[in-house]
This record gives sequence, C-alpha cells and structure tokens, in this order.
Amino acid sequence: MTDATAEQAEAPVKKGKMGLIVGLILAISGAAAGYFLTSSGVLPFGAKAEKAAIDKTQEDMPAKALADVGFVDLPPVIVSVNTGESRHLKFHAQLEVNAPYIADVEKMQPRIMDVLNGYLRAVEISDLEDSLALIRIRGHLLRRFGIVVGEGRVRDVLVMEFVLN
Repeated sequence: MTDATAEQAEAPVKKGKMGLIVGLILAISGAAAGYFLTSSGVLPFGAKAEKAAIDKTQEDMPAKALADVGFVDLPPVIVSVNTGESRHLKFHAQLEVNAPYIADVEKMQPRIMDVLNGYLRAVEISDLEDSLALIRIRGHLLRRFGIVVGEGRVRDVLVMEFVLN
C-alpha cells in the first residue's frame, strides 16, 4: 500500500489553461504583426519592397530595341468551306518578316498564296468552330510558309481578319 500512496503523492499538480490561452494570444498577435510589417514594406523582404527594387532597376535600364522586322500584307482570301450548306471563310493576314528577307518573301508571294488557299480549302468546318482554331491555323500556316520561303525568314503570321459566315 505504501507504493500506491507514494505514486499518488508524486503526481504533478496540474496548472490551469491560462498558460495555453496566453501562448495562443501571443502567437496570433505575433503573426499579425509580422504580416503587417512585411506587407507594409517596413521590413526589406515584403511585396512592396520587392516591387520598389524592381522599379528602381527598371529606371536604370534603357529600353530594349525592337526587333528589325517588316510586314508583308497578303491579299484577303475567301474560300468555301466543306459543308453541305453554303458557308465561306474570309481570311486576311500579314506576315512578320525579318527585315533582310522582306524582298525574298514578297517575291515568293504567289507561292505563299497557293499554300494558303490549299490549306484553307482542306480545313473542316469543325476545325474552324473550335475555340483554339485560330491559334492552330496560325501555327500550321507559319510552318508551311517557313517551308516555302525558307526557315527563319517569316517570324509570325498575324491574322487581320477571320470571318466564317
């Protein structure tokens, strides 16, 4: 029996929950103060401090020069679309060309128009009604024009008009 009473006597006395509550309040207030200091820019590693550092470096740097490009206007094309009903696609584009090759691309314009007509006539109506159709068509045409005039001459295909009626 003496062992049982000795164990009960050695048991620590429990404190109240006051220490837990004080610790929780201090943790919340510390987190709020840290958030305020970093978001207001007082500390050097907040969002505003980073933005200010970026703005300062941009003021010191001169603007980059634009690429040396020119644009070759292609005549508008109207093609009938493969459906049972009478539907037409009106397509007008310009080619963004590296400046030294503008004359070469203009010289190859009849071949470019032939490739453009052939591609647009082969496109299905379901391909044209897709939301990503224009992006896909630009990619296909850029690849085909690159084959016709040579790689690296045509930088991009800019679609000016794309009307399906």
